[in-house]
Amino acid sequence: MSLHTNLQGRLRNTSLPKSNGLLPVFEAVVNSIHSLEEKGNLAKNGEIIIQVLRSTQSKLNLNDEKNLGEVTGFIITDNGIGFNDENMNSFETLDSDHKIEKGCRGVGRLLWLKAFDQVEVESAYEDKSGNTSFRCFTFNAKNGVQISKINNTVKPEIKTKISLLSFENIYQSASPKTAEAIANALLEHCLWYFVREDGAPTIKIIDVDDHVVNLNTLYDSYMHTSAQAETITIKNQLFELTHIRFRASSTRKHALSLCAANRLVKEESLVGKIPGLYGKISDETGDFIYCCYVSSKYLDNHVRSERTSFDLLEDKDDIFSDAEISLKEIRSAVIDRSAKYLNNYLQANMKASAERIEDFVSNQAPRYRPIVSYISEQDLVIDPSISDKDLELHLHKQLAEVERQLLVRGHEIMSSGAEANAEDYQARLNEYLKTAEDIKKSDLASYVSHRRVILDLLEKAIQRTETGKYAKEDLIHQLIMPMRTDSNQVFMDICNLWLVDERLAFHNYLASDKTLNSIPITGDTSTKEPDICALNICENPILVSDKQSLPLASITVIEIKRPMRNDAKAGEEKDPIEQALGYLNRIRKGTVTTAKGRLIPNSEDIPGYCYIICDLTESIIERCNFLDLTITSDHLGYFGFHKQYKAYIEVISYDRLVNAAKERNRAFFDKLGLPIS
Repeated sequence: MSLHTNLQGRLRNTSLPKSNGLLPVFEAVVNSIHSLEEKGNLAKNGEIIIQVLRSTQSKLNLNDEKNLGEVTGFIITDNGIGFNDENMNSFETLDSDHKIEKGCRGVGRLLWLKAFDQVEVESAYEDKSGNTSFRCFTFNAKNGVQISKINNTVKPEIKTKISLLSFENIYQSASPKTAEAIANALLEHCLWYFVREDGAPTIKIIDVDDHVVNLNTLYDSYMHTSAQAETITIKNQLFELTHIRFRASSTRKHALSLCAANRLVKEESLVGKIPGLYGKISDETGDFIYCCYVSSKYLDNHVRSERTSFDLLEDKDDIFSDAEISLKEIRSAVIDRSAKYLNNYLQANMKASAERIEDFVSNQAPRYRPIVSYISEQDLVIDPSISDKDLELHLHKQLAEVERQLLVRGHEIMSSGAEANAEDYQARLNEYLKTAEDIKKSDLASYVSHRRVILDLLEKAIQRTETGKYAKEDLIHQLIMPMRTDSNQVFMDICNLWLVDERLAFHNYLASDKTLNSIPITGDTSTKEPDICALNICENPILVSDKQSLPLASITVIEIKRPMRNDAKAGEEKDPIEQALGYLNRIRKGTVTTAKGRLIPNSEDIPGYCYIICDLTESIIERCNFLDLTITSDHLGYFGFHKQYKAYIEVISYDRLVNAAKERNRAFFDKLGLPIS
């Protein structure tokens, strides 16, 4: 039976991600290494030269990608065994099993045509009779292999030159540009050949103006110490691990590298997967970056033909769990060995991590103190250089996981209560309640810490800015409660009414910066008074009704003024005290109802509380004296009762507001170890 191959069809069915555009070049280099191995002069006389072809071949800044000509192709030259009859026959046979013992799949040349339009080959080799022969051919998607010359009479130097021409734009644009970057990528792909006992041949990359990068020198400059190898077994399959320490000056990151046929296929970061593995690690000779290279016959047999990934499940499938090995199982086993290999080097990082978390929890986020013991050791190891924001997010994520596990455990305890042994049930219940208690402590600590942050923000808000001016009252208003909202629109958790009075947290309805006719507790039709558009939209009051039961217990009006404002005058438009009393009077006359519309009897007699938050400037003091208010003992405020309006009035300076809030919360701050300025 005769089978025919459609080359263009095979190319369509061959996958090459655009990020792997240099893979065909690397495969050509690996073929050259194999050719040198067959010839037997690998490390002694073997040499591979990769010449970079560019659209511009003039003198340029070789380290500046913007000024380099675009890469158009590569020429790979080696002094290996060459395209003898056996190798040529293999080249013309797709999916050839020639050199299968080296992990070759016979599809590498397809990758050439995925990224390059044209391939030209010139090869001088020793034929079976011992004579030197020469052959030259082209290879492209349209015509396949076209042999242009075979000569058995000349005796050139045994050498093979492969030209990969017309680099496809989709791959060229996503590939490294400089010779150094290309060399780094090639070294990473072929690192195993340098690490192994036999070593690698001399490999050089030549760019424009004869700029040379020697991969052997690059490898020596990267290596921190000699590589260390070991073998592990996973489900009766052998895996060879090579632990490598690179100099910290290299651009590499801690990584796990899965290889097949001695080439890198898949690389994963190890940062965060081994406790203490972040940034640089140090030993007696200096800083280094760790990488673990993994190779195995099992990986060789499960690599995809393009060598860009593996045909392995990410996690095990119960159906084939005994026979198949998942990527997760390989990763877990390798990470375990890597952790043991690095154990002595990670102790300093572990200590620094613990000190960073201890300092952060003690001084900035005490809410996490009760739940730290429930977080796994691995999740408690962080990079000490992490920002406070990122550390907060990390700990919050761990808290959420502890709460999730607690919820699951609670359901399990409740559902198995009737069937469980009494002692076992009680023990599990006690453990559950202990965790729940600690989480509640964390919630309380979070609430107290939040208050400390709000006080810090308030203190900054009332200070003069670098421009010599003071913040507008809307900033302070927002700290107390979001503007243009009411209690049906916002969670009270985001409000900070406690700054003024702790009792304000208990109310029937609360409105912030809304017109009187939009507030359901009053029938007043006014649209301008609480809006204060004629003066300053930021001077709108917060209106509070503190009880739903009938009759309504009280109405509170809070007026907020800009720090150090000194233009108070008689009249409701300029006097914040009169403004507050005016709002209170309008609400009463509008026939007060509950938030659900139930009429409040005798609404004109409802007690009123008016708080005016402002600095005690000269004009404010004058208005307080005019209303016969009494100065407080600390001389930072005024208070009194207005008989006509049946209202308690309190004028609170910003200093008094901050000081009083600190005093009320001092015991909580002290308990958590939070400093008070």
